[in-house]
Amino acid sequence: MKRSGTADLPLHYGQVPPWLYERMSRLGLAIVEVILADYGKDEVLRRLADPFWFQSFGAVMGMDWHSSGITTSVMGALKRAINPNSKSLGIYIAGGKGKFSKDAPNELLRIADSTGLDGNELVRCSKLSAKVDNTAIQDGYQLYLHNFILSDQGDWAVVQQGMHDSDGTARRYHWLSENVTSFVNEPHTGISGVNRGNILNLTSSEAEQNRNGIIDITKTDSEKWMQDFQRLILPAHHEVLASDVDMKKLGNILWLARENEPENFEDLLMLKGVGPRTMQSLALVSEVIHGAPSRFTDPARFSFAHGGKDGHPFPVPTQTYDETISILRTGIEKAKLGNTDKNLAIKKLHEIAVRTEENFTPDFSLEKVIEEERQNSWRFGGKTVFGDAKPPKSNGGIQLSLF
Repeated sequence: MKRSGTADLPLHYGQVPPWLYERMSRLGLAIVEVILADYGKDEVLRRLADPFWFQSFGAVMGMDWHSSGITTSVMGALKRAINPNSKSLGIYIAGGKGKFSKDAPNELLRIADSTGLDGNELVRCSKLSAKVDNTAIQDGYQLYLHNFILSDQGDWAVVQQGMHDSDGTARRYHWLSENVTSFVNEPHTGISGVNRGNILNLTSSEAEQNRNGIIDITKTDSEKWMQDFQRLILPAHHEVLASDVDMKKLGNILWLARENEPENFEDLLMLKGVGPRTMQSLALVSEVIHGAPSRFTDPARFSFAHGGKDGHPFPVPTQTYDETISILRTGIEKAKLGNTDKNLAIKKLHEIAVRTEENFTPDFSLEKVIEEERQNSWRFGGKTVFGDAKPPKSNGGIQLSLF
């Protein structure tokens, strides 16, 4: 996943309720730990630098699938969970939203003291990435969030976000140190979004003479960057529509979870006893952990793991959320003792999903899936920012035939 890029999102305000924020921290830490164990520190940084994976990650954690709030909430929850465990994980997060973004330099210097890294160079990279996105590229977005994520080996990623007050949108910028050889000559793979006409871009190769005297830094050919660029532009509507998801991928997950029992899959015996609703969540979480980059082009699909705090596509099923976290944590703890069976079973779940997907033909109604989730939400501890989900008045919940 050697890509960086931008994401354009509807600007949302509001707070994440404590019951969700706590779960986001625990699930985020568990997912990062599994990625670290299976793929290493560099892969954690690469994924955070991928705008599509990042949005899918936030959606699977129960945030509003399309909004700017994913950025602040996911990075806040990750920092809260990872930094107390940084010494053992080898991953550190500096900065944050608003005034906390200004703390990044001092935080990086403290991290450098404890790891032996070059603190001044880390601070320089942090400041330059912010300057480029806030000043050198005058696209109308004013930065209000800056997070600098680094490993104890000195590699880093940046996730930062700006707002455009006049049209109510936010733009997220992603950086990855393995891709950066110059901060002032085509440092991004691209800056994309809604066309607003001509902008002042001092990082353009055509602006070389303008940059002379500003900073002396090595320049590089931008062709490789343009080949790797990713852009993500999300719609303003809150509801999840069929056009927002890959119906074949989602339908296959729903079919696996609802029409089959884990006992039918020899590789999933370690997940015996897991119900269909939790299996649905685990399959999507497993994809976030083990999926190839090409599988994250429709972040809305991952909201079918744990819903969304605003009730779209459905309330957050807290009991299912907790069971997902428990299964991941049990697998992590057992793996530390040399027993990797449960972690392997979760990885196999993704492999089975990819395999069965090849012959799956979607023939179901997304609206019926969402209606079923909403009607049954109370059974799984459904919550939104507006309160607890209530049983339907007409009956005790429904079970629709989807396929």
